Amino acid sequence: MKKRIGILGGNFNPIHNIHLMIADQVAQRMKLDKVYLMPEFLPPHVDEKTTIPAEHRLQMLELAISANARLAIEDCEIKRGGKSYSYDTMLELKAKHPDNDYFFIIGGDMVDYLPKWHRIDELIELVSFIAIQRGDEQVESKYPVTWLELPTSNLSSSDIREMIEQGIEPAYLVPEAVLEYIKENGLYQKNPSL
Repeated sequence: MKKRIGILGGNFNPIHNIHLMIADQVAQRMKLDKVYLMPEFLPPHVDEKTTIPAEHRLQMLELAISANARLAIEDCEIKRGGKSYSYDTMLELKAKHPDNDYFFIIGGDMVDYLPKWHRIDELIELVSFIAIQRGDEQVESKYPVTWLELPTSNLSSSDIREMIEQGIEPAYLVPEAVLEYIKENGLYQKNPSL
């Protein structure tokens, strides 16, 4: 019997409650067996992002999902290293698990960029795309996309990092265990000794 597996990729720098809500809600609404949160090693974007070491991002993911059986972690991009292209990753996952049907979860704002994705015409043979809709906006795409409307906000990981740099605790925006990990390890602080 084929398993329906969701993939939510990202830098997760840090993981926050909107990431978790999206993963959990997509799992339930799309009747997926599990959603894997997949941290990238290096994003393939033209504008290079700086990030903290992968071991911190993985540890925060583990803390964040520990109580949710619908969620898991896929660390193949971290293990592979280098730039993370979805096509290469999905080819690897399909080879390891040929009986899984994969659903790639993206933000609605990414639908416009699908034509620019690395080997997109081959990628759509490996996965189905689920786009999270914000508001009434649905973008037309020549690629097959299932739109899903969820109660979301515009919270981003960069918002969380900025708050911490400013000495503002992001209470209720990240899981408590993740917040404690950030504090214990002095992550995102301009002066970690404070």
